Amino acid sequence: MTTYSTAAPHGGRQSGKAAASGWIGSALEYYDFFIYATAASLVFPEIFFPSENPRVAIIASLATYGVGYVARPIGAFVLGHLGDTHGRKNVLLLCMFLMGISTLLVGLLPTYSQVGILAPILLVILRLVQGFAVAGEIAGASSMILEHAPFGRRGFFASFTLQGVQAGQILAAAVFLPLAHFMPDEAFNSWGWRIPFLLSFVVIIAGYIIRRDVDETPAFVSEESHDATPKSPVIEAIQNNWPDMIRVVCMALMNTIPVVTTVFGAAYAVQAAYGVGFHKDVYLWIPVMGNIVACFVIPFVGNLSDRIGRRPPVIIGALGAGLLSFGYLYAISIHSVPLAILMSLLMWGVVYQGYNAVFPSFYPELFPTRTRVSSMAISQNVGTTITALLPALFATVAPPGSANVPLVVGSIAFAITCIAATAAWSARETYRVRMEDLGKPDAVPVDKATYDRLREEAMTST
Repeated sequence: MTTYSTAAPHGGRQSGKAAASGWIGSALEYYDFFIYATAASLVFPEIFFPSENPRVAIIASLATYGVGYVARPIGAFVLGHLGDTHGRKNVLLLCMFLMGISTLLVGLLPTYSQVGILAPILLVILRLVQGFAVAGEIAGASSMILEHAPFGRRGFFASFTLQGVQAGQILAAAVFLPLAHFMPDEAFNSWGWRIPFLLSFVVIIAGYIIRRDVDETPAFVSEESHDATPKSPVIEAIQNNWPDMIRVVCMALMNTIPVVTTVFGAAYAVQAAYGVGFHKDVYLWIPVMGNIVACFVIPFVGNLSDRIGRRPPVIIGALGAGLLSFGYLYAISIHSVPLAILMSLLMWGVVYQGYNAVFPSFYPELFPTRTRVSSMAISQNVGTTITALLPALFATVAPPGSANVPLVVGSIAFAITCIAATAAWSARETYRVRMEDLGKPDAVPVDKATYDRLREEAMTST
């Protein structure tokens, strides 16, 4: 008779500690990443690019947002290698320092009116560093939490990585909100926008304090103790895991939904060239409220995926969010703040979380311990890089003055989410596969009755 262990590798306390570290670390790091996204939509077109042509300024500013994602595949190769050879903890600390310093420097940059073309050049360089750093965050944090979590609760614990990301977005907008509301536009565009970036020194200090005390994962320690860590995890990942890496690339195209919500949606609603006329602080509340709802929904969906599997929530979340993108953009186009808030709550806050809450467990479960961080980081960041080019594409195919912005942009977004849903449908189910068998295409899941019993035992012990 086969027996299975239900306990977390280092006990319930380690599982909670790893989840808390992933949550706080992701919140701090994505605060940095999303204050740039917010500024790129609301401020940068006016201060870092020539303002004679508003359309060109908007496209150029949103393109620099996408540049950060261009660096992500490079960061994924480097940081994924480090995560699989030197441990999850070490790579997460490195990500923190790179992100915090580069974001701090953005807040010190001169504007276009002060130094001309040098201003956007420096902005692009720092955005590249940001993109490089963030490439290892979710893959490293998800792998760390997953490898600490007890069998039957991996979806629930791993979901806290993305709850932290949503909290980081709330924090980013919450810092901008009082500034945009209380400061005169001239003062805000002159120096007020710099405050959120300068506050990033908190990332450097708090991130180190939080993550230095987290133990390395037992799965990695076991590999290391048996001298089984790969010398070239990236090469090994591509050779052995390429079918699942392609699936993750396609599923990661779901990043188009936050792009529609927080980047293009902001430019569409706020920039004068589009003529919608939402005030900056009013619009900022729309994604904030969606993210607040998401923070409550994410652990519920993560726990649900431990009961019914990873694929159903991902597929439903992908198709539903894609359809709702039409309604969200339509609400902005008719200048309806209440309807825009409602559609944001449904699309971003609830339905999208079917995907968002589950991928931190689903992606790393598709890969073996030896190459888990590299496989997930590379494939996820390739997918998100593709979608990050969308804001500039949206502004090009649906520029200011267009009559069918919701239809054009919504159609592209829905088509992309259909690709993601198809990739999830083609993947194997992983939630009942034991840790040591993850990444094996022929792994036999634990039977449902035994799994339910083990999961119940794990829930009472953690």
